[in-house]
Amino acid sequence: MASNFCLKTLAILALAFALCVQGSLGGVTCENLKEETCAFAVSSKGERCVLEKRVRRSGEEVFTCRSSTIEADKIKDWIETDKCIEACGLSRESLGISSDSLLESSFTEKLCSPNCYGSCPNIIDLYFNLAAGEGVFLPKLCEAQEGSKRRGMSETRGSNNVAPGPDYRLQPMKFMVAPAMSPY
Repeated sequence: MASNFCLKTLAILALAFALCVQGSLGGVTCENLKEETCAFAVSSKGERCVLEKRVRRSGEEVFTCRSSTIEADKIKDWIETDKCIEACGLSRESLGISSDSLLESSFTEKLCSPNCYGSCPNIIDLYFNLAAGEGVFLPKLCEAQEGSKRRGMSETRGSNNVAPGPDYRLQPMKFMVAPAMSPY
């Protein structure tokens, strides 16, 4: 009877210890990250972390890290390295997630550089999806950037010029379209 009690107690203690270890080693939680590591991090659930700024009534700025609704593809528990932040032309002080930087040719030049594109899968995955949301295929954007360092996303997407419509005499063709996949 005493041994049965000891076994139950031991089992309960083992379960409690396992839960404590899992909680402490559970991975990245955006809300627990500091301002210096928040931007471009990915939680253990695969959610991208975003740095947000709030201004208190006193005028003091307060920064907090939150989980976003944007999920990373196949990446979890990731805090981006300073090496990748620098190589890709990013900043730890970046607030939120936006595709606006893709419009700047100096940014796309760094993003498409071998030091970033070939070495920083988390950042490339993020900007691949942001570009796709704008109707741009990131590898094509980088190809255009490589071909002409002066050309940016605005030229790749086109200006106000409109392509001519289809010739009414041509027969329609059926194309199969596969979804674009991130290179990582």
